[in-house]
Amino acid sequence: MEPEKTSRTRAEDLLSLLVSDWRPTPRQSLWAIRLGIVLSLLVAIGYSYGITLWDWIKLLVVPAAIAAAGLWFNRQQQERQRADDWRQQERALDIADQRAQDDALQAYLDQMSLMLTNKERPLRRAQPGDDLSVVARARTLTVLTKLEKKRKLDKDRKGSVLQFLYESGLITKDRRILDLSKADLFMADLYWAKLSEANLHGVYLIKANLIQADLVKADLSGAYLIEADLIRADLSEANLSNAWLRHANLSGAKLSNARLRHANLSSATGLTDEQITAARTLEGATMPNGQKYEDWLKDKEGRREDEE
Repeated sequence: MEPEKTSRTRAEDLLSLLVSDWRPTPRQSLWAIRLGIVLSLLVAIGYSYGITLWDWIKLLVVPAAIAAAGLWFNRQQQERQRADDWRQQERALDIADQRAQDDALQAYLDQMSLMLTNKERPLRRAQPGDDLSVVARARTLTVLTKLEKKRKLDKDRKGSVLQFLYESGLITKDRRILDLSKADLFMADLYWAKLSEANLHGVYLIKANLIQADLVKADLSGAYLIEADLIRADLSEANLSNAWLRHANLSGAKLSNARLRHANLSSATGLTDEQITAARTLEGATMPNGQKYEDWLKDKEGRREDEE
């Protein structure tokens, strides 16, 4: 018995190497039994009427092909239906999400409007850091976390919030009532926005669209402008000290008298020598090539001397 078990084990090992997972499942075994019964019946009937198994195969090949094609077509239809159902569910969820964002924005604007028009304690008379200002900041930061732009064609609600605060006189540089530091304005659409002398200290404007924005004399110190699009933006006399401008696009941006002390401009694009010369200060700034401004200036002067 032992040699027989050994040879059987070897045969099973060899089969497992040739065909992975060769052992039939109970369902497969049941179908194999059914198929065997059908073939046996066909052979028995054929023997009685002189019909060979090959004749049966030729007779059944067309219906079998049609049945297989039907099964394939039904499966394709089921898969398409599942895909359509999934897309419909996604659209329904997206519509519900967009509606929820609209409701959150409207509720925020209503609350802020009431605070601004309150006769006893209007928000405009609040002092930075007092309870009224703190409540307004909390509401603003909360609503910004709820507003998300998933696609280019989606409504930009974050930009609407910032423009509302600016036009309400709550974030001006000379009298900042609302502290927006750490506010989430990721991918905000501020194309052509009028934000001159706005206080945007420490704001997260990562990947924001600031093309041709008016940011004259704005306070952007410590702001996160990573990958922001600042093409032809007017940053004249703006304070960009300690701002993060990595990978930002500054093509055609106006930097006349702009302060860029210790700003991080590594990998920024579109920055020309004319723009750098026009800036008020770049002390300690990290230049697009990764050098500190002082080292970058020395290398530039050295190259100029070599050319002469």
